[in-house]
Amino acid sequence: MSLLNDLINLNLSDATEKIIAEYIWIGGSGMDLRSKARTLPGPVADPSKLPKWNYDGSSTNQAPGDDSEVILYPQAIFKDPFRKGNNILVMCDAYTPAGEPIPTNKRFNAAKIFSHPDVVAEEPWYGIEQEYTLLQKDTKWPLGWPVGGFPGPQGPYYCGVGADKSFGRDIVDSHYKACLYAGVNISGINGEVMPGQWEFQVGPSVGISAGDQIWIARYILERITEIAGVVLSFDPKPIPGDWNGAGAHTNYSTKSMRNDGGIDVIKKAIEKLGLRHKEHIAAYGEGNERRLTGRHETADINSFSWGVANRGASIRVGRDTEKDGKGYFEDRRPASNMDPYVVTSMIAETTILWKP
Repeated sequence: MSLLNDLINLNLSDATEKIIAEYIWIGGSGMDLRSKARTLPGPVADPSKLPKWNYDGSSTNQAPGDDSEVILYPQAIFKDPFRKGNNILVMCDAYTPAGEPIPTNKRFNAAKIFSHPDVVAEEPWYGIEQEYTLLQKDTKWPLGWPVGGFPGPQGPYYCGVGADKSFGRDIVDSHYKACLYAGVNISGINGEVMPGQWEFQVGPSVGISAGDQIWIARYILERITEIAGVVLSFDPKPIPGDWNGAGAHTNYSTKSMRNDGGIDVIKKAIEKLGLRHKEHIAAYGEGNERRLTGRHETADINSFSWGVANRGASIRVGRDTEKDGKGYFEDRRPASNMDPYVVTSMIAETTILWKP
């Protein structure tokens, strides 16, 4: 095994200019990440300099067998924390050979919204709190839970320390450092209310990069859990009953909100989000109705509300924002399995472009 480790950790730049690029894309379910690697003649820093590539879309539920070719367009480059050196991770989106975005390519429409002059002028910032649950591989039961049984009730686990309260910290810390190495603007991690559940935060990120960074952070986490022999779940309510669900709270601000008097802009934006509540909920993740029940720090899925420092509201405004009269707000509705391209661009579209 030590020889295997030596080979995995070989530094290619000692022997060759060539690098390995891992092309990453989103599969047919909208949540399954896929990737494959190719050799390039030398280091690349600009995604537009990378070659397009293709894959068999009939094997990812994205194309029929008799016309299976799907084309990958490289969109963002990150350093590869697994292969290190000059090797890279490449976030791609997917197109037909004719150049049309395939139906599961949610990045294409998001990029259009984020390149609109009115949106560009507002410099939308995002901070996304990605919750997830670690499951035992053979039982699909949360890490640290007795097989077929339950741990003690919630209370000691949130930001908890100790072998009976914190499960999977080595995975979480590995992920934290790997994201920083890769160039993801990961801003923190914490243990969550339900044991075996964790959260990482990414941001502030501007525009389309918020989606790219969350997807790459998810990919890195999938790879680390694969190595650890643990299953990663983004289910918004992995365990029914008196246990917290998993969300992806999305913190948001525009230039106008961050400037003096921004609180009025925030209130207008929240009013617009309320008018489009149903459309947003429909786009905020599968199975979210199991999580947004009005209990466990959530608002009911059918009603829209906002409040200062209220974790039971759809939208929370922080005390600091209220005090300063400017800042940001938090949309607490998105589920852990939301598509960040969809959620971030929809918030920008509703609050900046949409005229009720």
